[in-house]
Amino acid sequence: MTHESQALARTIIGIIGNVISFGLFLSPAPTFFRIWKKKTTEEFHPYPYLACVMNCLFWIFYGIPVVHPDSTLVITINGIGLAMELIYLTIFAIYTNKRNRGIIALFLLGEAVLYTGIIVITLLCFHTHKMRSMFVGIICVVFGIIMYGSPLSIVRKVFKTKSVEFLPFWLCLAGFANGAVWFTYAFLKTFDPYLCTGNGIGGLLGLFQLCVYAYFTYKGPPPKAADDSKPSEVQLQNTATNTNASSPPV
Repeated sequence: MTHESQALARTIIGIIGNVISFGLFLSPAPTFFRIWKKKTTEEFHPYPYLACVMNCLFWIFYGIPVVHPDSTLVITINGIGLAMELIYLTIFAIYTNKRNRGIIALFLLGEAVLYTGIIVITLLCFHTHKMRSMFVGIICVVFGIIMYGSPLSIVRKVFKTKSVEFLPFWLCLAGFANGAVWFTYAFLKTFDPYLCTGNGIGGLLGLFQLCVYAYFTYKGPPPKAADDSKPSEVQLQNTATNTNASSPPV
């Protein structure tokens, strides 16, 4: 494959990855429609959205030219994701209690301080693209794995109840597809070990969740759950995206 062909393939796959990652970022919309309609956050927690904000921030920083050149698609999807997460948190803060508002404010302040510190350390202590990409990339991988791994709490519930009621099929499929696409993207043109690692693990976790879903679906109709309410874990759980696009959830 020629250099031009690799660049074209990388762009096409990156665009597909952006579309899939956008779907992951959009997945909490029904939850927030429910919050808006009931005027209460019920038992939902803000932590998944706070984690996604941090994840998107680091991948945006990773994608800027002074850290990792030629990563425009990484910046665009995580920029969109960051805006959506902040909208979610705003809605959450409006309809939640005073305690959760304090938690949101405290976490956002802490994230701002941490993010600023990482930027300063990166620019002052590392003077090549390779070193900056390594430092920021490792941080992105850590946050990306946390994001991809968050649905495992629901998988535990599936094994306990023998029911896939609380395991959203399309979220699992999108998480697998997102990881697979950005994993492929990492090998084109210039190998990116950080996109590869985070999204490779994310894709495997998504595949595992799909296998669990298929197994308990194949066993026959699941027993009816005693509690019809959705658990607080069913929130923005797969995103992130790497996007790492982290994604790319990146």
